[in-house]
Amino acid sequence: MQVELAKTAGFCFGVKRAVETVYQEIEKNEGEKIYTYGPIIHNDEVINDLKCQGVEVLNTIEELERLSEGTVVIRSHGVPGSVCSLLENKGIRYVDATCPFVKKIHRIVQKESREGAHIIIMGNSAHPEVAGIRGWAEGPVDIIENTAQAEAFCLKDKTRKVCVVSQTTFNYNKFQELVEIITKKGYDIIVLNTICNATKERQEEASGIASRVGAMIVIGDRKSSNTQKLFEICSNACENTYYIQTLGDLNVNQLRSVESVGITAGASTPYKIIEEVQNYVRINF
Repeated sequence: MQVELAKTAGFCFGVKRAVETVYQEIEKNEGEKIYTYGPIIHNDEVINDLKCQGVEVLNTIEELERLSEGTVVIRSHGVPGSVCSLLENKGIRYVDATCPFVKKIHRIVQKESREGAHIIIMGNSAHPEVAGIRGWAEGPVDIIENTAQAEAFCLKDKTRKVCVVSQTTFNYNKFQELVEIITKKGYDIIVLNTICNATKERQEEASGIASRVGAMIVIGDRKSSNTQKLFEICSNACENTYYIQTLGDLNVNQLRSVESVGITAGASTPYKIIEEVQNYVRINF
């Protein structure tokens, strides 16, 4: 069987940096309690390994407010500015591991909203990255994820400036589609494509591989937004597309009737898991 592994599969720059930051803090501050605000990345394998080394995940503002010591690592998805202010006011040391590409969006949203722009974020309102971006706006914000929401968007003041940004892992083609709908409404609009280049490259490569193989395997955590989008893109190009978190999820019977298999993985998937899947498929088929 021919097996094609995507070159872009696995940890992106921002995720790798965030994970390494936590491990560095464990090593540097031996004996001191280390926390992350929210899971550092969307991957249970990584989170469980950090838990075994004493890292605790805090998920709410109330948990942060109860802290009196230790170090908090801000996850790769970023947080609203109010979270950083809270930690500073409490005198709690924190290390900001927000992806630099996400931090750039924070600065854009803060600047444009201060200057009176109405902010539109193209992305999933339930995703922590989008919640973080929204938290840097100093004025009105709309979050748009689909065509119905884009069609329904309306401002009474047609002269008001509109600034459009995107979740870094949003589907590039969907972003273009939604921007076109908003642009036709005639607002004074500035569109900033803040989708990470690595995300765009990963999606394009995955689509290309999926279009020429008999089956496609997408590896990543179920909570990972960018992996879900990869699965959607690959499913459109290859009907035999399978979403797995680890090798244990792979149903080998699904691959017995195909001659070629493609493999890609989300930005939060450790290379060890990708390698296990790749080697298993190569050896057993």
